[in-house]
Amino acid sequence: MNKFKEIFLDLEEKILNNEYPPHTLLPSENQLIKMYGVSRETIRKALNLLTNAGYIHKKQGKGSIVLDMNRFDFPISGLTSYKELQENQRIPSETIVVELKKIATPKELSKLTEWPVASEIWKLVRQRKIDGEVVILDKDYLLSDIIEELPKEKAEESIYKYFEEDLDLTIAYAQKEISVEPVTKEMRDLMDLHGDQHVVAVKSLVYLEDTRCFEYTESLHRLDKFKFVEFARRRKT
Repeated sequence: MNKFKEIFLDLEEKILNNEYPPHTLLPSENQLIKMYGVSRETIRKALNLLTNAGYIHKKQGKGSIVLDMNRFDFPISGLTSYKELQENQRIPSETIVVELKKIATPKELSKLTEWPVASEIWKLVRQRKIDGEVVILDKDYLLSDIIEELPKEKAEESIYKYFEEDLDLTIAYAQKEISVEPVTKEMRDLMDLHGDQHVVAVKSLVYLEDTRCFEYTESLHRLDKFKFVEFARRRKT
């Protein structure tokens, strides 16, 4: 076996055994060279294998940061609430309502949703805390013509359960956009980002059975905590 693969396997075992816990730094390249008695090129090949396997993230000026391997699967397709994902995957999570109020629809949101400018909508901002850290920030905008009341206790639980069971709404489909976006001051203030400069943003327009758009949501995810999955079937054209 190549020496760099042996070093990769040794470091992998130490990461999995929590000798190098999540969010800590691996020894520097110079330290690893001394530890294993090999060249810099060999160490860099081993680190590249760790990077490709999702164990570490190289950050310029800092070194190799160990990532949290306890990631949660978030489906790309489908329309599933966070509460449903939490229960299905047994995610130890806490939801904190940061903001819940009615506002006037801004122009930018009006363009996306086709809601009239200045029409009344709900703005709901929630932190999703896992293992004591805020790793998701959810921002929901809801048409108040359809969602007339939005109690805080419902927002702390599951708004989709409230919509479907209490308000008897039929949620039909959503248009989703997934992108990697730079961190803003709001994200730094409301999330535990450990110096990350980007987040994964999932933006959705959600429609009722009668095709009315009643919700726009931005779900901001810390990079190291989640993987987005999809089952794809090939179709011949």
